[in-house]
Amino acid sequence: MLSSHPGAIYQQDNARPHTARLSQQCLQGYDVLPWPTRSPDLSPIENVWDALGRQLQPSQDTGELTAQMQRLWQDLPQGVISDLIESMPRRISACIAARGGFTTY
Repeated sequence: MLSSHPGAIYQQDNARPHTARLSQQCLQGYDVLPWPTRSPDLSPIENVWDALGRQLQPSQDTGELTAQMQRLWQDLPQGVISDLIESMPRRISACIAARGGFTTY
């Protein structure tokens, strides 16, 4: 995937699966943005994935899983996304106040 984007810089959050030996081997030869471990994740998309994941039903069939995710994504109320975007100033302020440490957001 990365090879189709020459000059791209990969960003990952240093979560345990991303720091595994196999993951690190896959990233050799690519530029990786330095990122502190256990840094707060301010991306609202993480909250959206969480909301979708809580509604996801187990499935053995990848086609059904894909269809289920597409339905959940389409049915996601715009208000959920709007609320997350509107929360960004509070989230950033909390992160600054915590000096980059954990926050309740």
